[in-house]
Amino acid sequence: MPAQDYSFAMIQLPASYQEYLAGKSESFINTVRPVLMQSAADKAHGVKVSYNHGPTGHQAHVDESIPFGTVVEDID
Repeated sequence: MPAQDYSFAMIQLPASYQEYLAGKSESFINTVRPVLMQSAADKAHGVKVSYNHGPTGHQAHVDESIPFGTVVEDID
């Protein structure tokens, strides 16, 4: 799949994503927000946030099995 170029400045996160980010650390937001913005640009799929105990701590990706506007947390 070719990379898509998003103008992130023009993308408004849905309220559910904004609420998800509320109260999270800056490093967590910096990791997860670009994926939430990609999901918001596509308006097709939700986001899965995985936690692990490795050096990265957490990862996020758009997940086709999750409805748009939904964030699911999981442990890797």
